[in-house]
Amino acid sequence: MNSFKEIFERYDWHMLEKEIYGCTALDVERVLAKEKIMLSDFKALISPAAKPYLEQMAQRSSALTKKRFGKTMQMYIPLYLSNECQNICTYCGFSMINNIKRKTLTDKEILDEVAYIKKLGYDHILLVTGEANRTVGVAYLKNAIALIRKHFSNISIEVQPLDQAEYETLIAEGLYAVLVYQETYHKATYRTHHPKGKKSNFDFRLLTPDRLGRAGIHKIGLGALFGLEDWRVDSFYTALHLKYLQRTYWKTKYSISFPRLRPHQGDVEPKVAMTDADLVQLICAYRLLDEDVELSMSTRESKVFRDNIINLGITSISAESKTNPGGYAVAPESLEQFEISDERSTVEITEMIQSQGYEVVWKDWDRSYLVSE
Repeated sequence: MNSFKEIFERYDWHMLEKEIYGCTALDVERVLAKEKIMLSDFKALISPAAKPYLEQMAQRSSALTKKRFGKTMQMYIPLYLSNECQNICTYCGFSMINNIKRKTLTDKEILDEVAYIKKLGYDHILLVTGEANRTVGVAYLKNAIALIRKHFSNISIEVQPLDQAEYETLIAEGLYAVLVYQETYHKATYRTHHPKGKKSNFDFRLLTPDRLGRAGIHKIGLGALFGLEDWRVDSFYTALHLKYLQRTYWKTKYSISFPRLRPHQGDVEPKVAMTDADLVQLICAYRLLDEDVELSMSTRESKVFRDNIINLGITSISAESKTNPGGYAVAPESLEQFEISDERSTVEITEMIQSQGYEVVWKDWDRSYLVSE
């Protein structure tokens, strides 16, 4: 198997949709009676028929998460380096057609942001940019990682998809993980929301995790943007993608994120609404499918939701996030990519997690454990 595209093209969106919505209560009960849940079983767990079994799914998800990860919660924080972008994305505040003030952080501004973040206690940072290769390409990212690597044990990025050699360059500089979301696996809908720019190339984005796997990245983050298409079908494709990657690049770790459309500088409304109960069902379904995958929850979600999801399968969570470049210390008035919902401080989130009997983890590995060959 040369790439995920070969597997992807074997599946038909509408057939999967029919199979998922055709699942019955008996199908769900049959799956929940199994000790080992397979990808084919995932359809029943994310189907409308599984809604009455949410409590049972949640209890099993909680038990599996504690078995694998213990009562721990990893903390991370995003650092937005730039809002410049060469793509048109209908749902994003950074989209090229939006008339906003663009900003890319200088070296000094990056270090000023880092100084603020380190005072909060973080050792795991996620670097985020718009997709503007001419402004925030590999050279810029390499420099940013070199600037901050002594301050963090864990550096991740969420930027434009790159070539394998470019990923290898950043890995050598200290990059640990890459988050790359397909947004939606529905080709026609993808084209509608990405009419211009490099991101309009569906296949190039689809094959990004393959390039990352071949480059030898430590961790790959997957996900779909819920609201662009039917979340159930998109979630099945994400699970299909995950299972392929785990088989093919078995030395790499994986995570799943759950972004729902949030208010932004644009006017796209969710095509398919995803309720809080739907999101809980999906989180539990992923955990029942895979005991080892990391499940991440951002500040897009509300305070109440995040408080209640801690015990149900999530393993990492952000706090005090700013989605604008320089939002922590340099330029708090610059445009956000999207509005966050949970605006509590890092201290408040930490106290909430600890009040539920969980230990807060600021990093999940240390460079001192790496052995030179």
